[in-house]
Amino acid sequence: MSIPTPHISAKEGDFAKTVLMPGDPLRTKMIAENYLDDFRLVNEVRGALGYTGFYKNTPVSVMTSGMGIPSMGIYSYELFNFYGVDNIIRIGSAGALSDKLDLYDIVAAMGACTNSNYASQYGLNGTYSPIADYTILSKYAEICRKMNVDIHVGNILTSEAFYSADEECNLKWREMGVLAVEMEAAALYMNAARAGKKALTVCTISDCPFKGTETSADERQNSFGTMIKTALETAVSL
Repeated sequence: MSIPTPHISAKEGDFAKTVLMPGDPLRTKMIAENYLDDFRLVNEVRGALGYTGFYKNTPVSVMTSGMGIPSMGIYSYELFNFYGVDNIIRIGSAGALSDKLDLYDIVAAMGACTNSNYASQYGLNGTYSPIADYTILSKYAEICRKMNVDIHVGNILTSEAFYSADEECNLKWREMGVLAVEMEAAALYMNAARAGKKALTVCTISDCPFKGTETSADERQNSFGTMIKTALETAVSL
C-alpha cells in the first residue's frame, strides 16, 4: 500500500519517528496546542486528528488512536508500516483492577493480556504474549524517577468489550494480579512486534470500579498532564 492510506491523509515525512497516541481526538488537539511548538495538522480523516511539532527542539507527533483494538490496530499498523514511525507511546486511560491503584495513578504496561482474537491472524501454534519494548519502558521508568513521579509497572488487560455480559470478568483478571483494564495496548504491542518496531502503553487511572470512584469526561480529556509530560520527555530521549 502507498501513502496516503485509506485512514491517514498525511504525506511522506509528515510524522516524526516517535508518535504519542491518545485515544481521544480532543486530547490529541490539547496536547498539540499546549505542549508542542510550531505544530501543524497532518491528518483529520474521520476526525482522527494527527499533529507534528517540536518538543524541546525534537520532532514529535501526536495521533489519535480511537477506541478499541480495531481502531488502534489500523492506525498503529499504518504508522509503523507506511509512514516510517519507529516508536509509538500510547497515552490513555484505564480502569483500576488492583486495590493498589487510585484515581490519577499512572500504570506502565509491561504486558497486555487480552480477551481478543487479534493474534489469530498470525497463525501461531500457541498463545502469544504481547509485551512492551524494554528500551522504551526502562527509559520511561528512568525519566519518572528523575521527575519524582510514582508509577506502577506490570500487567494490564486489553478488553475487546467495554460492556461485558460476564459481570465477574474483571474479578477473574484481578485475581491474576492484572493491574488495570483498557482497550488498545495488546493490538499496539502485536503490531509493533510484527513490524519490528517499539511500543509502550502508559495509562492514567480514570476509574476504580472496585472502589466506586471515577473521573468525569472533561477530567479525562484535560487533566492527565503528568502522564503527557513524562511521555514527551521519553519521546525526545529515544
